[in-house]
Amino acid sequence: MQRHINKVAVLGSGVMGSRIACHFAGIGVQVLLLDIAPKELNDAEKKKNLSLESPAVKNRIVNDALQAAIKSNPSPVYTKDVIKRVKTGNFTDDMKRIADVDWIIEVVVENLDIKKTVFEQVEKFRKPGTLITSNTSGIPIHLMTEGRSEDFQKHFCGTHFFNPPRYLRLLEIIPTPHTDPAVIDFLMHYGDLYLGKTTVLCKDTPAFIANRVGVYSIMAIFHIMQEMGLGIDEVDALTGPVIGRPKSATFRTADVVGIDTLVKVAKGVKENCPNDEEAAIFDIPSFLQKVVENNWLGDKTGQGFYKKTKGEGGKEILTLNLQTMEYGPKQKPKFASIDAAKPVEDLKQRVRMLAAATDKAGQFYQQFHARLFAYVSHRIPEIADDIYKVDDAMKAGFGWEIGPFESWDLLGVEASVKLVEEKGLTVAQWVKDMLAKGIKSFYKVENGKKFYYDVASQAYKTVPGEGEFIILENFSNNIVWKNSACNLIDIGDGVVCFDWKTKMNTIGGEVLEGLNKAVDRAEKDFRGLVVGNEGTNFSAGANVGMIFMLAAEQEYDELDMAVRLFQRSTMRLRYSSIPVVVAPHALTLGGGCEMALHADKVQAAAETYIGLVELGVGLIPGGGGTKEMTLRASLEFKEGRIEEEPLKDYFMAVATAKVATSGFEGFDMGVLRKGHDEITMNASRLIADAKRSVIALADEGYTRPVERTDIKVMGRSALGALLAGVYAMRFGNYISDHDQKVANKLAYVMCGGDLTEPSFVSEQYLLDLEREAFLSLCGERKTLERLQSVIKTGKPVRN
Repeated sequence: MQRHINKVAVLGSGVMGSRIACHFAGIGVQVLLLDIAPKELNDAEKKKNLSLESPAVKNRIVNDALQAAIKSNPSPVYTKDVIKRVKTGNFTDDMKRIADVDWIIEVVVENLDIKKTVFEQVEKFRKPGTLITSNTSGIPIHLMTEGRSEDFQKHFCGTHFFNPPRYLRLLEIIPTPHTDPAVIDFLMHYGDLYLGKTTVLCKDTPAFIANRVGVYSIMAIFHIMQEMGLGIDEVDALTGPVIGRPKSATFRTADVVGIDTLVKVAKGVKENCPNDEEAAIFDIPSFLQKVVENNWLGDKTGQGFYKKTKGEGGKEILTLNLQTMEYGPKQKPKFASIDAAKPVEDLKQRVRMLAAATDKAGQFYQQFHARLFAYVSHRIPEIADDIYKVDDAMKAGFGWEIGPFESWDLLGVEASVKLVEEKGLTVAQWVKDMLAKGIKSFYKVENGKKFYYDVASQAYKTVPGEGEFIILENFSNNIVWKNSACNLIDIGDGVVCFDWKTKMNTIGGEVLEGLNKAVDRAEKDFRGLVVGNEGTNFSAGANVGMIFMLAAEQEYDELDMAVRLFQRSTMRLRYSSIPVVVAPHALTLGGGCEMALHADKVQAAAETYIGLVELGVGLIPGGGGTKEMTLRASLEFKEGRIEEEPLKDYFMAVATAKVATSGFEGFDMGVLRKGHDEITMNASRLIADAKRSVIALADEGYTRPVERTDIKVMGRSALGALLAGVYAMRFGNYISDHDQKVANKLAYVMCGGDLTEPSFVSEQYLLDLEREAFLSLCGERKTLERLQSVIKTGKPVRN
């Protein structure tokens, strides 16, 4: 049957339930969010003489939970207006409303008896064929269906979302022996395409895949840390971005997730996996027990391994000393190998360097990798039949950039087996059998496709779904052209992808050279061009260091040439003879945003944080961004809005350095075009979707656009109003004198200069105004101070 999800019921409105509801609302689905009715009145309700039967009282728990979710940071929704898709109610009065939903997701407390009671109620109202799933992280899925009807059992399985569900990409699908295979296939596909998840099919084993391996890793780190006499700050320095793990590393992650949750999962594995060869690792160390006894559970209680305090210098984060159990100032750990590896941009090269180091950091990594590799080898086939599922789960659920088996390949399978044995551990027999057959790696790539070693057949198999994704790393043999910063990659079907790798993917001379070369080659030999990459961020903007150096040394001719090159490059994207699709994701700031503004089409990831942020460093957008926002305001004049209104909206977006908090919000800001640009929910599909967009534009008979000479600018009539608004902001002390000066320059450019009446101008006219304003601001001392501050601290100074 063709199954469509138009309406979802979420049963349970706690931290997970309310945020799952928000995520479904964010993708356009109607949501019914239900929870229990209160058993007693609170003080506010008593004052209003309300009763337990009052609708406001009955829905208080669910409404309070939803409001808390909406106000939480980071936001669980892509845009605030999606909340109107969520309707609330209570189990007592509203369970009957589940009769018209397509999917029921149970997210009540982790108690089997309570879940069974809820499912008994669900059976009374659920229509046959409706999907029913449980978001549990620990209770065996098969136990939940006892006593349920055959239709219920057939359409039931576990769907384990990770918190926060909008941001963590893992969705574990856990079927029971009774689950219809068609239901499993549907959920795997729906989770990937519509919810933007990495869907991983799991076995019904304790903690499933990600928590089993992830919590083992954390507990192993605790063990190694005590052996080596390391502190919290040292461990978090060793286990964060330097090895491709999240900034929260180990201890900060525990604080965010909840230390009690970590302990609960560890105890659950210990109790329910008696045959786990590493069961002793799941014993709770005394320091962890003490932290729980003190109710220092992390963010939920205001302190855990870290504690935020307000000191004389503002907010300060203190670190717990595990020997004294007292908080003290954060330490800056020093490891020679980390200092040597940090400048290395290539993560794989960096991990190899660190794993081979001989200092204390190197010893830590050797201990950790030995334990991790041994452990995951023994989990096949216990928790998963296939190694790629373990890697996918850890990357999507715990934010690891390289999965355990991928790491093992990186450090060499044979060499790592020796390391494991040196540490007194053993790998599973299947790894030894694999090596004995002459197979030296868990993965291999051929013709842009990734293959994994299948333990059951002892042969390589294609990773399922590979045809849906384009992983640029897999196309390393298809490079058409490159320089030290960029690659131009043939991704098939007459489409090339321009990809670059610099620090934060900033845009400097080599990237601009590559971009122009990419358009030239695409025009000559291909149907179209994708501009996209697989970096952590699409681009943090122009190379600030280069701008600062040229400005500080007053090399204005060179600076002028650099700005002209940037403008010519973005205009080259716009006015090429082949379709250009830009595929932004994550941070897409300044120059990265300007690339997107000039694309024939933008195929943006849902998690795209895009905006023109130059005002923050005392500049205006100089790569065509100011021109483009003026052009977009002009196009809206023609749609019947009062002429100053769209100009004011676009001016404010740039003047306040506003950044969209999602791709969807990019449409509201005007940096993405409604009805034209598109959103990809699953970031893994982004390059493939961008390629499809290129082909569609080419098939429609793409023709090179004509440069605009009809941009309506308002001159003095709007300039006065914008300057008055900026003055009011300064008068109210919302901005500084320098902010005012920069905003005035922006207003001047966006109004087309000091024209006596509204006029029609060309793109080049606005580009020249934009460049002149940019260069003049580069000569301002306070702008230089801001640029220098960004280089040193990553943030502009407020001056």
